[in-house]
Amino acid sequence: MKASLLLAACLLVTTGIAHAEDPGMTLAAQNACLTCHDIQQKKIGPPFHAVAERYRNDPQAFDKLLYKVQHGGAGNWGNYPMPPNPQANPDDLKALVKWVLAQ
Repeated sequence: MKASLLLAACLLVTTGIAHAEDPGMTLAAQNACLTCHDIQQKKIGPPFHAVAERYRNDPQAFDKLLYKVQHGGAGNWGNYPMPPNPQANPDDLKALVKWVLAQ
């Protein structure tokens, strides 16, 4: 029984069903953000919680990050560039940036 529950939990996480509980995580998954970012741990890019911490007291944080997510950039977190996301829905990107800043 425990093994089947564990298997079910793994399937939920790997198929993205677990993301339905968190709209921000769902947007991050749908827009391929999770390829390079994680909430707590560094992957290719910085973890979302580190981004939120860096910009916590910056009144222009939302606009800066929205621009960076839409147009890409490099240099703030190392030499690996963040690709632009011009195809992403602007309303989704706004919600995603708000969610990242809330981490």
